[in-house]
Amino acid sequence: MRVSVRSRTALAFVHDVVAAGAAWCAAFWLRFNLEVPEPHFSAMLASLLWVVPLQAAVFWLFGLYRGIWRYASVADVQRIAVAVLVATMAVAMVLLLLGRPTGVPRSVLILDPLLLAMAMGSSRMLYRMWRERRPSRSGIARSVYVLGAGDAAAGLVKEFSRSSEWRVTALFDDNSARHGRAIHGVKVLGPLDRLGEALPTVPATHAIIAMPSASHQDRKRAADLATAAGLQVLTVPSFDDLISGKVTVSQIRAVELDDLLGRDPVVLDSDGLKDWIADRVVLVTGAGGSIGSELCRQIARFGPRQLVMVESSEFALYQIEQEFSSAEARPGSAPVPIVAIAGDVRSPVRMAQVLSRFRPTVVLHAAAYKHVPLMETDNCAEAVLNNVAGTWSVAQAAIDAGVEKFVLVSTDKAVNPTNVMGATKRLAEIVCERLQETTTGTRFVMVRFGNVLGSAGSVIPRFRDQIAAGGPVTVTHPEITRFFMSIPEAAQLVLQAGLMGKGGEIFVLDMGEPVRIADLARSMIRLSGFSDDEIRIVYSGLRPGEKLFEELLADDEQTLPTPHPKLRIAQARQAPDGFLERLHDWIDTLQVESPPDDATVKRRLAGFVPEYDAQGLGPANIERPERAGVAR
Repeated sequence: MRVSVRSRTALAFVHDVVAAGAAWCAAFWLRFNLEVPEPHFSAMLASLLWVVPLQAAVFWLFGLYRGIWRYASVADVQRIAVAVLVATMAVAMVLLLLGRPTGVPRSVLILDPLLLAMAMGSSRMLYRMWRERRPSRSGIARSVYVLGAGDAAAGLVKEFSRSSEWRVTALFDDNSARHGRAIHGVKVLGPLDRLGEALPTVPATHAIIAMPSASHQDRKRAADLATAAGLQVLTVPSFDDLISGKVTVSQIRAVELDDLLGRDPVVLDSDGLKDWIADRVVLVTGAGGSIGSELCRQIARFGPRQLVMVESSEFALYQIEQEFSSAEARPGSAPVPIVAIAGDVRSPVRMAQVLSRFRPTVVLHAAAYKHVPLMETDNCAEAVLNNVAGTWSVAQAAIDAGVEKFVLVSTDKAVNPTNVMGATKRLAEIVCERLQETTTGTRFVMVRFGNVLGSAGSVIPRFRDQIAAGGPVTVTHPEITRFFMSIPEAAQLVLQAGLMGKGGEIFVLDMGEPVRIADLARSMIRLSGFSDDEIRIVYSGLRPGEKLFEELLADDEQTLPTPHPKLRIAQARQAPDGFLERLHDWIDTLQVESPPDDATVKRRLAGFVPEYDAQGLGPANIERPERAGVAR
């Protein structure tokens, strides 16, 4: 049965009134060795009539009944001690003002506050202990290790001490100075690599990584050690979330792949981005896709005057429009005026109509066909029309509408491409480079990056579905590697590159170290609570157009540094004269004639992109250690 707040307050007040009377009488009994003689017994009873109400009034004035007994703390005991001291002084002043013998010994004024403070404070702490030690609803509290022994871990242990569902059995930390110490009664047993050794004597089923300010490498190591010990791994929010007040340390969550593959936070020129975006119209194509939708979210942080979202998929457009509509409806969120435009970037008429109507200052072109195997067979001509002609259509409309900056979202697959998707994205880069030579009003900026975690069509959702189905998990090749970054990081760096671009540059993102896809699959299997024996990995062979190793720079490209540590500028080769005219003629042919066969499209692509290896068997499949990351 639930008790109302008013009833609980009344019960606490009555408790303290009874305690005050009992303490006053007990002080007399102790003073006279449990036998109170006359006239002191009569004085005790007579004084109760005014001492207890006076003390109760002081307690109420001190706000002792605003707290909750379940969360009683040292601060509450201190407040009780002060209130009792003030009440005792008030009683002494009344006795002094009476100015005649009252039968109240002076020693009672010393014993009474000691007994009263003890009764009021201990009752609250005992109640809290009782609530915290009650068994969980299921009868069994889940035992957990906390990895880390800093402030976040201390807060977590304190939070869990009030939980009936969780019980912290041990702490682990690599700082040897903390070994053997205790935090809120829980001992630090040793370094993280002793997790497995401690399990037989100090059992646990879960491990929580409470190291929000540690590097991703340290948190990944902690997760690996915990999963190797057979523990289910959870984590606390990131340090940025903790200090921003968005979440509390008690809001633990399961470890995601981003925690293992994540990188250090991106440092943005927030002031520069705000000056660039605030109070301006920004247009995003492909706004319903993984990168396009995240670009919209990041842009909204900087307060654009209007955000125009262009998308050819009605369902994707509806989803992003609903997301922003519900965000605007939430109290405290800054409303961002949005316009949802259904339109195909391949239509010059539609793009010219949209851009001339809204007159955006910035256009971010994220619309593209990007799934490699799908574009490799039966869809080659469509890939050219969408990725190349679509880019040209939006870019020309941007020039005609006087757009200040056009940002093309490109890909690492445009480097030494072995597939149609990569070759068409490289062609889109060249189109922007050549258009830059024809105008000074619009500045074109291209940004290349690798795979993003969890994007549509990536391996991660597929692996997740395969694990949920009981396996096996299919990987194309034991040695295949890819670069990965999170969707927010990619979107933030696209914006940062767009801000920095002066016109005609190809920005290359620092993708860090390449990740072996087989290792990625094993990590996902372990995070799902399975072993390699329970969920097998099978190798299916490279798909059409698929590389073993992705690159961020072509053989003849070098890079120049930028002020941002994660961005560099690639110096790409220049296309020959007459390039755009020849490309325009070919695209016109594709638009009006029956689609040619795939082999014909690939041969024509190779004529425009000499480094394109249509068979996927050339030097692009040879590992280039010097190209494994961004050249320094």
